[in-house]
Amino acid sequence: MTKFRFFKPLLLFCSVFTIAISCQAVPPSVVYVLSMPHPQTHYFEVEMRLNNIAAATDSPKNGYIDLKMPVWTPGSYLIREYAKNVEGFQVFGDGKAVKSEKIRKNTWRIFSADDHLVVRYRVYAYELSVRTSFLDDAQGYLNGASIFLFHDALKSLPLRLIVQPYANWTQISTGLKRVADSPAIFEAPNYDALVDSPVSIGTQQVFSFTASGIPHTVAMSGEAQFDPAKLATDMQKVCETAATVVGEQPCTDYTFLVLNAQQGSGGLEHSNSTTLHVSRNSYANEGSYRGFLSLVAHEYFHLWNIKRIRPMALGPFDYENENYTRLLWVAEGFTSFYQEYILLKAGFRTADVYLEMLANQISGVENKPGNRVQSVAEASWDAWIKYYRPNENSINSTVSYYDKGAVIGGVMNLIILANTKGQRSLDDVMRLLYNEYYKKQKRGFSDEEFQKACEQVAGLPLTDFFQKHIYGTEPLDYNRYLHPVGLAMTDQNANNNTPFLGANTSNRWLLTSIVRDSPAALAGLNAGDEIVQIDGQTRPLTGLDDWLLGKKVNDVSMLTIKRDGLTKTMAVTVGRSPFVRFKIAKTNSASVAQEDLYKKWLFIK
Repeated sequence: MTKFRFFKPLLLFCSVFTIAISCQAVPPSVVYVLSMPHPQTHYFEVEMRLNNIAAATDSPKNGYIDLKMPVWTPGSYLIREYAKNVEGFQVFGDGKAVKSEKIRKNTWRIFSADDHLVVRYRVYAYELSVRTSFLDDAQGYLNGASIFLFHDALKSLPLRLIVQPYANWTQISTGLKRVADSPAIFEAPNYDALVDSPVSIGTQQVFSFTASGIPHTVAMSGEAQFDPAKLATDMQKVCETAATVVGEQPCTDYTFLVLNAQQGSGGLEHSNSTTLHVSRNSYANEGSYRGFLSLVAHEYFHLWNIKRIRPMALGPFDYENENYTRLLWVAEGFTSFYQEYILLKAGFRTADVYLEMLANQISGVENKPGNRVQSVAEASWDAWIKYYRPNENSINSTVSYYDKGAVIGGVMNLIILANTKGQRSLDDVMRLLYNEYYKKQKRGFSDEEFQKACEQVAGLPLTDFFQKHIYGTEPLDYNRYLHPVGLAMTDQNANNNTPFLGANTSNRWLLTSIVRDSPAALAGLNAGDEIVQIDGQTRPLTGLDDWLLGKKVNDVSMLTIKRDGLTKTMAVTVGRSPFVRFKIAKTNSASVAQEDLYKKWLFIK
C-alpha cells in the first residue's frame, strides 16, 4: 500500500532580482481510498484526501467548503438519491476533527479553510445492479456516482483511486488506468471519468481478446458455467462488427464487467467499459446465449452512440439535477436497433430470424395503447418521471423510447437505403454525427442538428416524418418503407375472433393493469382487484387467461371481486382482441432492384 504524507503549505518567495521566473503554488489534488474490511456488513469505507485546496475552493473567503454526492448516474435517467446510503461523515485537519454538517439532501458543509483535509464516510452497498453498488462476502462492485463525493471546483482535477481489497480478493477490474507497478492504484483525468468507470473487486475469472487492434478484458463475477474461449471468439466478432458502423475505434482498451446472478438487470455503458448484469444461465442454451450477445452488442455500440455521438444535454453532466433531452429515442432506441442489426451482420442472426424479430418488435410497439398517447420525443423527456417509474396505467399512457426508437431506427435505415438506391444507410448518419460533433466540434448535437444530419444523408426533407412520428403519435405506414426491399407486412390476427378482456394479472387472479377502453375497463374493473368467483362459482385453478380461452366474443360473465376488503360483483362482456401479430415476408412481384436492395439491407451476398 502506498503511504501518503500531508504537507504544510509551501512558503514561496520571489526575489526582486529574479527575472522571468513566476511563482506557482502546489496544485490541488484529490485522492480516494476505498476499503472493505467487513464486506459481510455491505459497507464500503471511503477516505477522501484533499490537498492544497484552499485557493481552488475559496475556503479562506467563505470559511467552508461543500462536498456533494450525485443523485443519479449517467445512462440511467432516474433520481436515485445515492446520499441515502452515506453514513458516519467525519472530517479531519492536522489530525484533529473539523466541524461539519449536512445542509441539503446530498451536501455536507465543512467549516474549514485548511489547505489539507481528510474526509471519511461509509456507504451501504447492497443492491446488485448496473446503476448501484454492491458488497458482500463474495464480491464488491461499485458505480462511482453512488460512492464518491465531489466538490464543484475540483471536478476537473486529475485524481487517484486507491483500492484496498478485502483479505483474499485478488482481482480489481475497471476501465481506469493503473498507476505503473501499482495493481491497486488508479488514475482518472477528472471526476467525470471516475464516475464513468465502475469497479469490480473479488476473485472474478478474467480473460481477454483483441478486437479492432485494441485489448479487450472480460471480468466474470459470480458463479456461472461458460466457455471462455467461445465467449472470447464471439464477443470479438460482435465488437469488430460494431466498429464497422462508424469505422473508427475511439479507445485504447476496453473492459467488460459481467455480473452473473440468478436474475439480471441489463447493462450500462461507459466510455471504455460496460457493466453487464445477466442471469448465470445466459450461456446454457442457444436462445439465452444469443440474448447475451445482443446485450453485448447494445452496450458496446454505446461506445459510439451516446458516449461520443450524443445529444447536447448528455454532457457535461449535472449530477444534482435531471439532464433533459428529447433524443433518448436516438441514444437508446437506435442502439437497440443496432444491437440486432450488428448480430445479423456478424452472422449470429439469419435474415429470416431478423425479419421475424422485426415483425415482433413492431407488433409489440403497436399493441401498446400508450403508443397513440405519448410521442418518442416526449417519452425521452419524461424518462425521469415515467420510464423508470411505471405504474398500473403506464401501458395506456407511455411508449418505450427503446422499443419505438428501435423501430424508427429501422425505418430510417430503410428510408435512406431506398432514397439513395443503396448507396447510403443509417451508418452514414452515425458517421456524420461522430465526425462533425464529437471529433470536429467536440460537443453534442441539438434536435434540429440531428434531423438535418438525417436529411443530408437521405437526400430528402424529413420535416413531415419528424412532426408526425417523432413529435407526434401518428401510425407509421410500415409497408411503405418495406416495399423498396420487396417485402410486405400483414397482420396474422386480422381475421381472428380471439376473446379479449383487457386485464393483466399476477398470481393468476390479481389484476395488475387494465387496458384502456377494453371490456375490463368498460365493466369497471380496476388494477388491484382480485377475482374470487366467476358466474357464482369458485374461480378455476388455472387462472384468468386460461378461463378466457374457453369464452367467445360477446359472452357475458359475472365476476365477483375483492376490492379494498369489500366484495363486489359486475357484468363483463367478452370482446374481440385488438392486438396485432405482424409477419413480414417477400412479395411475389419483387423486381430485380428490390431484390438487390433487400440483399444489401440484410447483408446477403
